[in-house]
Amino acid sequence: MRQKLVRLVGGVAIAALALGGTAACKSDSASNEASGDGCGSKIAFFGALTGPSAALGINENNGVKLAVDQYNKANPDCQVSLVPLDSQGNPEQAPALAQQAIDDAQLLGIVGPAYSGESEAANPLFSEAGLVHITPSATRPSLAEQGWKTFFRTVGNDLSQGPAAGAYIKDVLKSDKVYVIDDQSAYGAGLADEVKKVLGAAVVGSDKVQGEGKQNDFSATVTKVKSTGATAVFYGGYYQEAGLIRKQLTSAGVTATLVAGDGVNDNAYIEGAGAAAAEGTILTCPCQPATEARGSFVEDYKALNGSEPGTYSDTAYDAANILLAGIKDGKTSRESLLEFVKGYTGDGVAASYKFTETGELDPAQVKVWAYKVEGGKVVPDQEIKLS
Repeated sequence: MRQKLVRLVGGVAIAALALGGTAACKSDSASNEASGDGCGSKIAFFGALTGPSAALGINENNGVKLAVDQYNKANPDCQVSLVPLDSQGNPEQAPALAQQAIDDAQLLGIVGPAYSGESEAANPLFSEAGLVHITPSATRPSLAEQGWKTFFRTVGNDLSQGPAAGAYIKDVLKSDKVYVIDDQSAYGAGLADEVKKVLGAAVVGSDKVQGEGKQNDFSATVTKVKSTGATAVFYGGYYQEAGLIRKQLTSAGVTATLVAGDGVNDNAYIEGAGAAAAEGTILTCPCQPATEARGSFVEDYKALNGSEPGTYSDTAYDAANILLAGIKDGKTSRESLLEFVKGYTGDGVAASYKFTETGELDPAQVKVWAYKVEGGKVVPDQEIKLS
């Protein structure tokens, strides 16, 4: 039977099981129990909180913080703790961090990992340990193809985002000369490959660069782009390198529109590129604008964190609330919480949720948006219709 987030309460999508009623007295299993009634249980956020990829991770962690804060206010006698697991977005650090989570018997579920590369490194360990994890942002399609029994995601994958980005370049920008660059990461290379499939002969060249802060000089790539006369450049990777690439393209007189995916969809990109160079950049995301989330999410987020919600703040909030609803419903073992998530359906602030057999978000709920840098800010441009 499927469990439900019943409805919007007080303007925020709150799990009725998470924030109302009384906690169950017993867990369904004696294994991996935090306590019989869920009191003292923990959930974690797994993603970059420091380092060159931190901006997106902080957006998400702040969404999870809001969900836990609201849960604890509604359940003052039975608190749940949030454990921050700072991966710095580095796949090499992910296995040890995953093991740290696995070894904490009170930790019942994880929001994350946030990035595809660290997911590939950590998820096999989570699957073996039976520790459920819901990523609000890791979009590489192959993550759902590995047979990991504990994997779920609250957004569409790059099989939706990549073709949508390609369609935007072709149909909206109407560019017939596109240069494609990627950072060789699981996420960036995969997204770039999907864009290439859509654009076909319009791709006039491609190049690979280094991500994770390992490269700052992109002059060789800039020279290649300039020589092709490209009118659009697609970048598969994250905001720190994208900002530098855009800045160096502009300095070299290249006016081609830069298009990039959700890994660049953050104001930190504008800071890296400079507002003038970043102006007009198109950024895609398999997510709606977080500032248009349902209910009072935006106001509540700002009140707690002192800032506007950013990319994936809302999907991280929803992922946390799914876990919290299970804990409130008495699913106080890893095994029972995993079963709860498998059978879950309900409404959040960002979308309505149910998952396929491989942990993907129901395709009927997937949306891809284009955003544009205007006046030094990332603003919604349009929803890209999926065929």
